[in-house]
Amino acid sequence: MRRQLLESEEESEINITPMLDVVFIMLIFFIVTASFVKESGIDISRPDAATAERKERGNILVVITESGQIWIGRRQVDIRAVRANIERLHAENPQGAVVIQADENSKNGLMVRVMDAARLAGVTNVSIAAEVSD
Repeated sequence: MRRQLLESEEESEINITPMLDVVFIMLIFFIVTASFVKESGIDISRPDAATAERKERGNILVVITESGQIWIGRRQVDIRAVRANIERLHAENPQGAVVIQADENSKNGLMVRVMDAARLAGVTNVSIAAEVSD
């Protein structure tokens, strides 16, 4: 009698291992297929350009606000630290390009200093972001 009771208790348990396997496979599928978009995190109004081209990948985003703040990777950076930050990011991804998103009311001289810092950091592909005008 005792043996029958133990066997019935073992049979009544639900095995959730197959369900966990399915959940983990779905999780891996969603992680692999998700597209990760890098955004600057700062709202700026970019100038219009008739010759602007859409580039899908800009690996190092540098944002210059109207007030002269410089942001790299959602962090505010001093102009003196721009080169070091770009060198670090470029070392992580040597094929990466630098895209400067400058507000249309920002100082032109600051943008030139950021471009110089990017070139001194060893990045040859430096672009300026603009809105495509109609």
